[in-house]
Amino acid sequence: MKHLIFVAIILILSIVFYVSSISHLHIVPVLVILLIFDKYKRGAKKELKAESSGKGLLFNKNVIVTGGSSGIGKCVAIAAAENGANVTIIARNPEKLVIARDEIDSACCNKIGQRIGCVVLDLSQDYEDIEEAFTDLEKQQGPCYMLVNCAGMSICSKIEDTSPDLVKHLMNLNFLGSYYCAKAVVPSMKLAKRGKIVFVSSQAGLLGIFGYSAYCATKFALKGLAESLAMELAPYNVSVTLSLPPDTDTPGYVVEEQSKLVETKLISASGGLVSPEIVARRLLDDALDENFFSTVGWESYVLTTLCSGMSPLSSFFELIFQTLLMGPLKMCSAFFHYHFKSIVIQCMTERENRKKIH
Repeated sequence: MKHLIFVAIILILSIVFYVSSISHLHIVPVLVILLIFDKYKRGAKKELKAESSGKGLLFNKNVIVTGGSSGIGKCVAIAAAENGANVTIIARNPEKLVIARDEIDSACCNKIGQRIGCVVLDLSQDYEDIEEAFTDLEKQQGPCYMLVNCAGMSICSKIEDTSPDLVKHLMNLNFLGSYYCAKAVVPSMKLAKRGKIVFVSSQAGLLGIFGYSAYCATKFALKGLAESLAMELAPYNVSVTLSLPPDTDTPGYVVEEQSKLVETKLISASGGLVSPEIVARRLLDDALDENFFSTVGWESYVLTTLCSGMSPLSSFFELIFQTLLMGPLKMCSAFFHYHFKSIVIQCMTERENRKKIH
């Protein structure tokens, strides 16, 4: 599969440089330089803000992380604590929460002043329970500056094999859990006229994948929520970031692999596996930079660019690159769709042949 990715990259670059050469504008090299300059300028601006206060951007800020007892959520909480934030993690399992809280506490840069807490809460339940928990947190800790929604789960199953109860649970946890948490913190963020909300979706939130009919639906829903909320909160200086990580080496991924269908494994094999620490640090950087999308790796960037559509823009240069690359990337997507379809057909043929033998 790696050689297919290489061919796709070469195809994209060839088309872009061809368009550049026939127009005699040679705009692509110029845009690359401008993109590098834009990234440098944004990074320098963030460092200047941190240096001007003598603290990190999250220093003494209240950060709430759902799904914070393991995986990406725990890594986000640790990274926030390393930057001086007061961190509260939310999850269902009390034992795992206490262990994670102690690990996060040991990562604090200010052992005396920082507060690290945990709340046992099932986010798949009614909104009233979530609202009460967040109200109590605000009374104890003060207003939330950053909410990172990491709680979620994945089940790989064909639609006819997926029970209605499982679909409801996935929707309640992956979508409504994030929706309700955001709803609970928005009033105080609007009042303070500052804040950041992060939704952790997935590459499966941009691309339908065999065996993920229920899971993809919940992650697609997060993109719509993030786009709408970004528009609602823009006048109040509250930013929204949508994280779209590839397969990540978490306890949840290990469980997911046990039920993953053959077709799904073959289709997703090309993506590789990234560490939750990398996803977490990139997520925090993008949220602090007020980027709408947070991606990890070339494949994630390409898929996000292809599916950006009417999504919010983080810079003028992002607009230029999306405009230039979307056409060529659409051609490449047709190539990959054909490849994925051939995998599905091949697996079906092999199953039918085995039935005939038996």
